[in-house]
Amino acid sequence: MKPIPLAANRFPRFYRGGSAIDELRGAPGADGAFFPEDWVGSTTAAFGSAGEGLTRLEDGRTLREAIRSDPDGFLGQRHAEAYGDDPALLVKLLHAGERLPVHCHPDRDFARRHLDCPWGKTEAWVIVGTDDSNPVVHLGFREDMDPARLVGLVEAQRVEALLAGLNAVPVAAGDTVLVPAGMPHAIGRGVLLVELQEPTDFSVLLEWEGFAIDGRVEGHLGLGFALALGCVDRAAWSPARLARLRGGRGPVRPGAERLFPAEADPFFRAERLRPDPAASLEAAFSILVVTKGSGKLETRGGSLGLRRGDTVLIPFAAGPGAVRGRLEAVRCLPPDPGGTP
Repeated sequence: MKPIPLAANRFPRFYRGGSAIDELRGAPGADGAFFPEDWVGSTTAAFGSAGEGLTRLEDGRTLREAIRSDPDGFLGQRHAEAYGDDPALLVKLLHAGERLPVHCHPDRDFARRHLDCPWGKTEAWVIVGTDDSNPVVHLGFREDMDPARLVGLVEAQRVEALLAGLNAVPVAAGDTVLVPAGMPHAIGRGVLLVELQEPTDFSVLLEWEGFAIDGRVEGHLGLGFALALGCVDRAAWSPARLARLRGGRGPVRPGAERLFPAEADPFFRAERLRPDPAASLEAAFSILVVTKGSGKLETRGGSLGLRRGDTVLIPFAAGPGAVRGRLEAVRCLPPDPGGTP
């Protein structure tokens, strides 16, 4: 098997954005302002949809169908034994043309009990760039949130009070942020990022006023807010706690830096590649997102040219390889198959 270059995979969402994805990829990817996400190498469908969000390959099959036909080849035997034919990972490019609404995602326990799904939605961000003078993300409540107060803020859509209750965290290109399931958060206007997450589209909206969505209907995963708000982490996030979400772990081999703290490992893994002169790759299912420069990917199947904006799926059966050239890339990997969801 050879690495698979991936075309853009975009569809309408309820918030504005996407122009920075067009610029990164070097070509317009969608017609309109409501295409803020590119689901890269996706076997996950959008919530409530049978097909939106699924990556389709050049032969007409969805990636989901292709992996089901050869899980060992795409994912490796150890991964397939642990997770079946599920890559256990969703990767996105996301550009916020406006501040996203305050929202959160359920954890695995909540999803198992109420959504009949083994996956929650812990996520993490690699900031690629910003086009705002004061780029920030909003993470976690600054003080413990009383459950009745939270219900009141959401019901009345008291957006200013809700947003003021969160930590505003400045970000810049190169930063990384782990966002545990349950944490209320919002990505600020102008931020472009690579997102790694569990393979679901589960979101509970705490804010929807002014957005192209009726949160009272679509904001609670069909559970009703009385139940859905039970997934919200209402605990205070101090600066020290937040700082632990933003640390990487430094070089793991020449040309490769391990991103995200150890708390992310049960959900996904990521590396920043800066070949010097090469960054070696062990055999593994992974998604490569090139964020700067140009170079090439070498596997036993041959060589593939890379340039800024390229996204490539590397199947396990492509074997060990290397990335060379003057480039920077994010290598996105599923959780180590030694664990189970």
